[in-house]
Amino acid sequence: MTQARLGLTLGPVLFLWDEARWRDFYFRMADEGEVDTVVLGEVVCSKRDHFHVASMPEVIDRLVAAGKTVRLATLALVTLERERKSVHKLAGQDDYEVEVGELSAVAALAGKPHAVGPLVNVYNAATAKVLASKGATSICLPPELPASSIQTIVRGTPGMEFEVFAFGRVPLAISARCAHARIKGLTKDNCQFVCGNDPDGLPVDTLDDQQFLALNGVQTMSSTCLSLLGDVASLRATGVDALRLSPQVCDMVEVARLFRSAADGRIGPMEAMARLGHAYPDMRFSNGFFHGVPGHEFVA
Repeated sequence: MTQARLGLTLGPVLFLWDEARWRDFYFRMADEGEVDTVVLGEVVCSKRDHFHVASMPEVIDRLVAAGKTVRLATLALVTLERERKSVHKLAGQDDYEVEVGELSAVAALAGKPHAVGPLVNVYNAATAKVLASKGATSICLPPELPASSIQTIVRGTPGMEFEVFAFGRVPLAISARCAHARIKGLTKDNCQFVCGNDPDGLPVDTLDDQQFLALNGVQTMSSTCLSLLGDVASLRATGVDALRLSPQVCDMVEVARLFRSAADGRIGPMEAMARLGHAYPDMRFSNGFFHGVPGHEFVA
């Protein structure tokens, strides 16, 4: 029996991009990006919402016209009343599927079918089954899971669709405090949106000048860019349904094209990774978590 075609999902932009850059990025992905589903919305910091809200309707229209499926993402950390209200507002609309960023959104959805994003800790099949009982129809598994765990969860949760975070800086943690503002000598309440000065994340090195992490507002990310482009055959063997590409400041149209070609068997892993280096120059890639070794490592 022929195995189903692997889907490609474009995750939400996790960084602060100005309105023109954000809008034009999605316009280009609508017209040229070989992705099936696009997730929109502010996940990291609610203070950033106003940068994109005016362009959201036309971005959605452009994506839908191009045949993409649109999901709307909720925040990954809800601490304020206005944030709680925004989650309930998203949960109350029926035009587009909601992707849950944290579990309070599950309660707000009250059983409506929805997706679950990679920042929700789904580490075993029992958790996936509980989420399924609450209305989840698809889950993007956390990027720190090894291939063996992914396979166990997928096989232990029949009927659920699963995605794997396959490209982008790895989201490691999120906080109520903003280290990005602090490192610039500011506070979260008066941050002046300095995270917008680092549209691909702010590198953080150790005292020995080794690359360590990256800051993105209240979010801590990996210094390396995760790439499972060379692991597509292994991903297919785990039984996952789709791969998620997280937007970075690089040629994401080419990134999507390479993943599509690899998933369809039109390009080998070595050539794919070599071409990825041209699409995202000067970036170190990693896939350690998938192979059960430290996450920053790359296993060829």
